Amino acid sequence: MSFLNDTSLIPASFILNGIPGLEEVHLWISFPLCTMYSIAITGNFGLMYLIYSEEALHRPMYIFPALLSFTDVLMCTSTLPNTLCILWFNLKEIDFNACLSQMFFVHTFTGMESGVLMLMALDRFVAICYPLHYATILTNSVIAKAGLITFLRGVMLVIPFTFLTKRLPYCGGNVIPHTYCDHMSVAKISCGNVKVNAVYGLMVALLIGGFDILCITISYTMILRAVVSLSSADARQKAFSTCTAHICAIVITYVPAFFTFFTHRFGGHTIPPHIHIIMANLYLLMPPTMNPIVYGVKTKQIRECVIRFLFKGKDISSHNI
Repeated sequence: MSFLNDTSLIPASFILNGIPGLEEVHLWISFPLCTMYSIAITGNFGLMYLIYSEEALHRPMYIFPALLSFTDVLMCTSTLPNTLCILWFNLKEIDFNACLSQMFFVHTFTGMESGVLMLMALDRFVAICYPLHYATILTNSVIAKAGLITFLRGVMLVIPFTFLTKRLPYCGGNVIPHTYCDHMSVAKISCGNVKVNAVYGLMVALLIGGFDILCITISYTMILRAVVSLSSADARQKAFSTCTAHICAIVITYVPAFFTFFTHRFGGHTIPPHIHIIMANLYLLMPPTMNPIVYGVKTKQIRECVIRFLFKGKDISSHNI
C-alpha cells in the first residue's frame, strides 16, 4: 500500500470494493443500474429540453422541476459511471483526491436535491395560499437567487467533509466496501478517531435534511388548511392535484435517504453490508429515474406538451387523456 505522506498516513489511492458478498453477481446487478441510469439521463434531459423549448412552461411551477432534473443528472452522474466501471471491468482503484472530490459532489448534489424539493413546497404554498400574488412573489430573479442560495448552502456545509476526512490516518488499509466514496464509508476505514466526522455529518444532515423537511411539513400543513377551507369539492381537488407530483417526488427521495442515513448509523451490525450499499445506490438513482416520469404523468401541462411533441403534425385529440 503506497502513501502520499508517510507521516500522516494518507494513501495514494483507495480501492472501492463494489458490493461485498455479491461479487459473483456484479455483472447482473449492473444491468438494472445501467438501465435506471439511462432512463434518468434520457428522462431528465428530455424534461429540461421540453420546459426550455415550450413557452407555456416558462413559469415557476415548471422551472423548479427543470432545476430538480438538472440536480438529478449531476447527482447520479457523480457516482454511476464509476460504479459501472467497478461492476463491469473490475476497475476498483480511485485516486485519494478523486475520492474526496466524488465525496464532495455526492453530498453537495444530494443536499441540493433536498433544497430544491423544499423550494418546490414553498412554491406550492404561495400558489395555493396566495394565488393573486404568485407572479409578483416568485419572479425569475427570486427563483435564481433561491437556487443559488440552495447550491451555496450545500457547498459551504459539505466542504468541511473533505478536510475532516483528509486529516484522518489510514494505517489499517485502503479498501472501501462500497461502490463510491461517501463521507462515513471513507471515514470508517480510518484507524483514527472519527467522532468529529460522525458528529459533523449528523449536524449537516439536520441543517439540510432536517430544515428542509421542517419547511416542507409547515408548507403542506398550511396548504392542507387552505385546501380544506375551499367551499367547492372540485376546487379542493384541483388545488391539491397540483401537489401530487411533488408529493411523489418527496416520497421517492426521502424514503431511501432515511433508510440509508439511519441504518448507516444505527443498524450497522444488524443489516448486511450489501443491503446498505444497494440502498445507497438506489438513493442516488431512484429520484433521477422516477422524477421525470412522475412529472410527465402527473402534471397535465407537461403531459400535454409531451404528447404534442411526440405526435407533432398529427391529430392528438385521441391521445390527450
